[in-house]
Amino acid sequence: MAKTITHQMRYDAPVETVAAMLADPEFRKQVCALQRVTRVEVTVEPLGPPGEGGKDVTIDQWQPTQGMPSFAKKIVGDETNIVQRERWTSQTHGDITVTIPGKPGDMTGTADLAEVDGGTVESVELTIKVKIPLVAGKLENLIGELLLKALKAEETAGQAYLSR
Repeated sequence: MAKTITHQMRYDAPVETVAAMLADPEFRKQVCALQRVTRVEVTVEPLGPPGEGGKDVTIDQWQPTQGMPSFAKKIVGDETNIVQRERWTSQTHGDITVTIPGKPGDMTGTADLAEVDGGTVESVELTIKVKIPLVAGKLENLIGELLLKALKAEETAGQAYLSR
């Protein structure tokens, strides 16, 4: 079983500006702070020839599990490590993989930037897969809810970042 989440984030800036924001480690740290992440390390490395917009982004973060249902907390503990990797093969397309090291499951998908009405829309689609019998569906739904909150936090942080 798997669950797919799609979400669009709108920014009042051209694609080039939004792509630069997504490549800024400080922006990524701001997004994590908004989500109350306790520890984070962000790395951004160029991918391919300069000017093509390719980059590898890794966000290695630790989040508290306070407030999670007990069945989920038993699996992940009091704090969980989440590693998000984005491989942007161009300025407008990235492949995303999110893992929880040592836990049975992952999220994979894409992010695409498109210019719309003078601004930029970032479209994210992720498929959540949990490989634990009996609770997989519950966990996938919970992760889906948390993922949507994280994407909304990213949009809020992005709008604030771009308004400066």
